[in-house]
Amino acid sequence: MQKLYEKYKGLLFTLAYQLTGSTSDAEDAVQDVFLKLHDINLDRLVEPKAYLCKMVTNGCRDLNKSARKRREQYFGEWLPEPIAISDDEPFESVVQGELLSYGILVLLEKLSPTERAVFVLHEALGFKYPEIAEIVGKSEVNCRKLFSRARGKLGNTFGESVHLEVASEEWIYQFLTALEQDNVGAIVSMLAEDVVLVSDGGGKAHAAVHPIVSSNLVSRFLLGLFRKAQHNEEGPSFETMNINGQTGVVISSGKNIEAVVLIHVERNAICNLYIVRNPDKLKAFIDRKK
Repeated sequence: MQKLYEKYKGLLFTLAYQLTGSTSDAEDAVQDVFLKLHDINLDRLVEPKAYLCKMVTNGCRDLNKSARKRREQYFGEWLPEPIAISDDEPFESVVQGELLSYGILVLLEKLSPTERAVFVLHEALGFKYPEIAEIVGKSEVNCRKLFSRARGKLGNTFGESVHLEVASEEWIYQFLTALEQDNVGAIVSMLAEDVVLVSDGGGKAHAAVHPIVSSNLVSRFLLGLFRKAQHNEEGPSFETMNINGQTGVVISSGKNIEAVVLIHVERNAICNLYIVRNPDKLKAFIDRKK
């Protein structure tokens, strides 16, 4: 049992997190799998990897049913919980190489639980269709159709790699500098005309209730937040960090974590900004600050 746990816990957490967008739900799903293994004769497991992934996938399907109901009642926009990744932690380093980008995780909310499972197993974890068919309990042909349908919902034509370009650390610093200098022209020039900003406060922190669209409105919103923060005695501080396998920004005010920001670019302009402010989703970052 211990050997199975040590060998597959990283993979199973990665799968569960990408199926739920929540670290707590992912941890619960993995824990539940290993609790159930106590009632199983492990010597009969010919393919433990596929069997464990099937158990996690089924568990996440059940979690997603209740999660969808919770999200229907969620105040404002819902965003996945970001994960801080450290190269010094072996568990997280396993996850790092397999994570889909944060922007793709946001888009995965458009998919049905089965479409999401097929897409994640194939696109993120590299499973072949015969393996996926066994895990999700569908035919191989059906799995191919589900994957193609998932691509369509995500806005990708068949055969193209699903990819969102992430902003480099240098690029992010240039954008933060423009904000600090109140350089409206520079800020607008770094935003795509149809840029979309989504913020998640969960009713527990100030955030825009609906997505903000267009370079004009997004720049106004960001500058308004920054100017307001500068009036505080301690003012805002920024730290770049490896979050979900990309450079993200942690915004603090004194000892308090205010937000985590992830940025995606297209044609050298910001196309998406995700601002997570719900303190329930920032617990890992708050604990690191202590």
